[in-house]
Amino acid sequence: MNPPRIGLRCDAGPRTGVGHLVRCLALGEELLARGTRVELFGTVHRVGWAAAQLAARGIPVHPGPDTPAGLVEAAHRHALDALVLDSYELDPAGAGALRATGVVTLAIVDGDTRGQDADLYLDQNFGADTADAHPADRASTVGAPDERAPDDGAPGDGRMLAGVRYALLRDAVTAARPAAPPPASPTDRPRVLAFFGGTDAVGAAPVLTRVLLGTGHPMEVTVVVGRPEIEAELTQVATGRGQSLHLVAPTDALPTLIGAADLVVSAAGTSTWELCCLGAPAALVCVVDNQRDSYRRVVAHRLAAGLGELPDLVAPGLAGRTARADAGRTLRALLASPQRRAALAARAWATVDGRGRARVADALLTRIVDRTGVLKP
Repeated sequence: MNPPRIGLRCDAGPRTGVGHLVRCLALGEELLARGTRVELFGTVHRVGWAAAQLAARGIPVHPGPDTPAGLVEAAHRHALDALVLDSYELDPAGAGALRATGVVTLAIVDGDTRGQDADLYLDQNFGADTADAHPADRASTVGAPDERAPDDGAPGDGRMLAGVRYALLRDAVTAARPAAPPPASPTDRPRVLAFFGGTDAVGAAPVLTRVLLGTGHPMEVTVVVGRPEIEAELTQVATGRGQSLHLVAPTDALPTLIGAADLVVSAAGTSTWELCCLGAPAALVCVVDNQRDSYRRVVAHRLAAGLGELPDLVAPGLAGRTARADAGRTLRALLASPQRRAALAARAWATVDGRGRARVADALLTRIVDRTGVLKP
């Protein structure tokens, strides 16, 4: 018998970022370890790091259909047992079209299920398992007895895998997870790592680097540079007394860099759960709207410090200066206090255990068994 075949439908590029691909890659690693066949359907454009990650794992890449009919055709042509959908751009009707033809679907979402009719939904954001996390998806499902009622995707219905218990983390991250959160480590010149996704699609690095250096605190800053334009701008940023600035390309060694840092400054996206798993003291910035709810919950529960929202930080006039000053004060306090950094790290480390992808794979493979009656060896 052939092993199950599972497709991952996502895209990556300079403007779309790599967050969708990174979490699909993490699930793909788990599924490959269990003997399944994994294939990616989508565009990986001008992101050499991401393409190398797929090639190293032997995951073939096929064109990514955007329409329901295209998804169904691709699933049948490649004999897929299941298709994972991770995109804000796909037609929401695609999940239902796949299910209607016998293909198990898992829709990875961030708060809004977009009306998709999937077998499973995954919202790995902190607090997504609370009762009010998906209010828009709990409309009445009353229908005629011979009709399949639309899925509400509520956290308690058995179809929504909700919360950081299900966070999808790559091998490189889980392998680097320390046995305990890092203790307070006094230093006069903290090592700061700043990164904002694989491509920094919104150009956050120059803004936050200037805020960091503007604190005047001595520090060694390493910035992961996702695009040439970002690098060009950062080379013009001046450092102050006791400060240094190093620019590095996207790297497989990011978990090692995180582990060596006294403070990490990052976007509040997929990497948040990597930082938590690694017990990294972090300060986050919300760079896009769909990060806002999770960002606010993470900051409210003191898993990371909050630096505000990027549009506020780049705003002109008094509003922008005020936002940048507030972010600078938060950073200055963290740079000066190893105790504050250690407290953030301890809470973050205890929240994400690194086993989320195994739980998601269990649920997905169980659905395949339920649909087919047998799991192919």
